[in-house]
Amino acid sequence: MRLLIGLLLSFVVAAGIGLGSTWYALTQNLSFGALELGAWRGFPRNGTVAIDPYARAVIARNGELPVGSGDGVAFTAAADDDGRPLDGRCDVVVRGTTPPARYFTLTLYTPSGGLVANSLGRHGFTSQELLRDASGEFEITVSPRARPGNWLPTGGVDRYILMFRFYDTSLGIATRAGREAPMPAIRLTRTCQ
Repeated sequence: MRLLIGLLLSFVVAAGIGLGSTWYALTQNLSFGALELGAWRGFPRNGTVAIDPYARAVIARNGELPVGSGDGVAFTAAADDDGRPLDGRCDVVVRGTTPPARYFTLTLYTPSGGLVANSLGRHGFTSQELLRDASGEFEITVSPRARPGNWLPTGGVDRYILMFRFYDTSLGIATRAGREAPMPAIRLTRTCQ
């Protein structure tokens, strides 16, 4: 009887640890092979057959369709370059250049993956829409209040995520450093509502 109770208890503990670690891996979007360029983080292998099992499970759970490696790569940022979370009540400036790509999009999402609601219905920019200076750099202000130039409204949400999707680009698995792929800087200013 003692052996049966001990065996049953060990099964319960093993199931709890296994299910708990699986839940944690799925909810925290744990994946291997991340490419980090400043505040931007991408997973170039997610659109390939070399995708790791954790990333595959997260994609299956969320119902997302990753950008295929032959098509491009996606990068997300949930914090600025200093590691401060992106706050929709404050002004954030995204400034710089991007890696070479035929086309890219920058989109504003909630942490749960939905589009950020705002009165203008504007959720992002494409490479064709951005105003640039003479050197080719751009500056996008992400803010709850209207700003001149490239302005992306946050609707005053507490937290949000920026996602860059690059299409038809050489950026990917072989990229290892920021000098190979210049990503724009993200700076959080303390101009808050």
